[in-house]
Amino acid sequence: MLRCMKQREFGKTGLRVSVLGLGAGQVGAESLDDREAGRLLNRALDLGVTLIDTARGYGLSEERVGRHLAGRRDEFVLSTKGGYGVEGVEDWTPGAIRHGIERALRTMRTDRIDLFHLHSCPLGTLRREDLLAELDRAREAGLIRVAAYSGENEALAWVAESGRFGSVETSVNVADQWSLHHVLPEAAARGLGVIAKRPIANAAWQFTERPVGQYAEVYWERLRALRLDPGGLEWDEFALRFSAFAPGVSSAIVGTARVENLERNAAIVERGPLPADLLAQIGAAWTEHGGEWGGEV
Repeated sequence: MLRCMKQREFGKTGLRVSVLGLGAGQVGAESLDDREAGRLLNRALDLGVTLIDTARGYGLSEERVGRHLAGRRDEFVLSTKGGYGVEGVEDWTPGAIRHGIERALRTMRTDRIDLFHLHSCPLGTLRREDLLAELDRAREAGLIRVAAYSGENEALAWVAESGRFGSVETSVNVADQWSLHHVLPEAAARGLGVIAKRPIANAAWQFTERPVGQYAEVYWERLRALRLDPGGLEWDEFALRFSAFAPGVSSAIVGTARVENLERNAAIVERGPLPADLLAQIGAAWTEHGGEWGGEV
């Protein structure tokens, strides 16, 4: 049976998105069978997941989104990222943005990109008027609907205050709350849509020993310091319900290559926010230990 997943206004952009979005990074892995990728993408839409988030740098992801979802384009908000990796064009130039958007449109077999993010570039790059003007031109031409930024810390804070962007994507989880406390209130006040990435903190809790050199290492260290107790919940549920219902978050994107994980995540967000006692525990632990921790890029 199909679920009717909760949808939210995406800031003042005029878009609506599901509380759970699909991070399509793993969809781009060459090791994932193309038929399985198609099954995953279509199942997401069937479950009411209406935000698909991909990027220029996610392998085959954009290509697979185009191949498998072009016929259902009006059913979801399409988010991608760029500014780099365009053949024959220097990264972080107007040409990289312009040709990157054109390439993404062709690859994903669509006439518009709903959210186009500059992807984790530093503040000095973000503030360049030539790049901002190129985003404005793409929006005015109808190629993109919302100019966006994916990143952390001072660059993210500038974006939220600049008036030049309509949405942001940033880390929001039990072990990464800098943006939640320092940027999301401003983003909400200015009507920006907010995508929470890494909502399950890279599943750092699954490691019994420090995962040296792995993606989850920093979050593993932070969880050790926070000493959180999920209160009888599974860790993935504890983490995802925190992020998906954090103040100011429009949608929390979780990446997976498995339909079973996608369906579990959909069921988790149907359970709503965490109980007040667990939220109070997380808040107290962050106040004690997390004040100096910045957002993880």
